[in-house]
Amino acid sequence: MKTLRVIMVTLLAFLLVTPVANATPRYHRYVALGDSYTSGPGILWPRLDRLACYTSTNNYPALLADNLGLRSYTDGSCGGADTTNMLTPQTPPLPFGTHPAQFSFLRPDTDLVTIGIGGNDFGVFGQLTSKCPELRPTDPGGSPCRSFHVVDGVDTMKQKVAMTGDRVRAVLAGVHERSPSAKVLLVGYPRIAPPRGNCPSVLPIADGDLRWLDDVEQALNSALAKAAADDGRTTFVDMYPASLGHDACAGRAAWIQGKDNNLFTAIQYHPFKSGMVGVANQISKVLGVRGGAHERAVPRSVDKAVVGDASTVTLLTRSGHGR
Repeated sequence: MKTLRVIMVTLLAFLLVTPVANATPRYHRYVALGDSYTSGPGILWPRLDRLACYTSTNNYPALLADNLGLRSYTDGSCGGADTTNMLTPQTPPLPFGTHPAQFSFLRPDTDLVTIGIGGNDFGVFGQLTSKCPELRPTDPGGSPCRSFHVVDGVDTMKQKVAMTGDRVRAVLAGVHERSPSAKVLLVGYPRIAPPRGNCPSVLPIADGDLRWLDDVEQALNSALAKAAADDGRTTFVDMYPASLGHDACAGRAAWIQGKDNNLFTAIQYHPFKSGMVGVANQISKVLGVRGGAHERAVPRSVDKAVVGDASTVTLLTRSGHGR
């Protein structure tokens, strides 16, 4: 009897501290909003109903929906989106139509919203991933990209990131207005550059600029965290510390693609599926549910009618994506 009592006490303690996947989901109407770090371009398989955005069926919204035990969810994310696309329709570069304003996916009865936005505002992400590799040959051991973006002693990239925080705070207010009862999570960006060292064959960025790029990303995540704190009703999911050891230079452990485009794994400077698994599981941890390995080809939460195949990837390639 004493042994049985010990077993029961141990089991009860385990259940109290261990996150578990809900047999009956606590959330029923999940909506994901965001940019390409949410939509997952290049991760198999593309969604047929989101070709213009090149949205993946294995992005973190789909994987999170599986973790939550949901059979469906709404993905309003789109590659290239910035905060203005919450209210304004987006015309992505691929010739597959216009993506609706992302707020249009929200409903009064939406009970869970994740938002991953801010990196594209003021052209920050695109400028860093294009200009920094371009300038590396001029001073491989220095910081030519940082020097280019510092004007009259002002770091213009960090200045833009600070302004982005104000925009994101307005986005959060817009979400609460449209879905007043929803649990709202603002998802930060996983680290791209390593904390030390370099990998020019993967990230062709000058050594000093790698440290600066990392500083800019930290500043962006700090701006997002502040926006969530100032909002007071949003939880910030900090992916920067959670992605330590998974930067683009981490080899097989990398969550982020480097300079190469691969339309069967990830486009350049964007998350692999492993990165999406990492984000989904970190969000799940914040929500108190168990994560998963997510080895299925297509998550259970994805409608099979919208799942593309190799011919879809070929179509996207011919349309100019990834070139």
